[in-house]
Amino acid sequence: MTIEKSLYEGEHICLASIDHEKDPPIESVWTHDPEYIRMLGPEPVRPLSAEQIKKKYEAIEKEIEESKNLFYFTLRMRQDDRLIGFARLFWVEWNNASAFLELGIGDPKDRGHGFGREALDLLLNYAFDELNLHRLSARIPEYNTPAIHLFERTGFQVEVRRREALLRDGKRWDMLHLGILREEWSP
Repeated sequence: MTIEKSLYEGEHICLASIDHEKDPPIESVWTHDPEYIRMLGPEPVRPLSAEQIKKKYEAIEKEIEESKNLFYFTLRMRQDDRLIGFARLFWVEWNNASAFLELGIGDPKDRGHGFGREALDLLLNYAFDELNLHRLSARIPEYNTPAIHLFERTGFQVEVRRREALLRDGKRWDMLHLGILREEWSP
């Protein structure tokens, strides 16, 4: 690790804080896209207003301050500071040096350009080099094959397959739990 390496900036995107004025209307639009929400995981899909997103951000910031085991970042384009997604480390177990991670790219036009890979690399660098974590886990529905491939290309391995844990459109799907150890990741 070099001290000069940026923790927050990649080639095209950066990890940033929440903008309470600009971000809620953008994220609200994403919640109206069931494909986006369903790719993230098992939570029920429902559209949220900008006001509901503001309340969500307030709850996130409160949890960050109180629990000290959540790190939440917005993903922004470096060129124009445009919000494209989020990344978070959560359920941090300091005594075990482990955590879960999740990331999402909201607008379909921003997917498939390598921004997810760049965001994942930034988040792994932050988790392993700044927070000194040893292990990271991610939950991904089996139907989210782009995310599974991304995580596996980065070094994650499928560790648990929760059979038929999700019900979507009358079909049962497995929930995959993937993991990576610090020594398995190469920046």
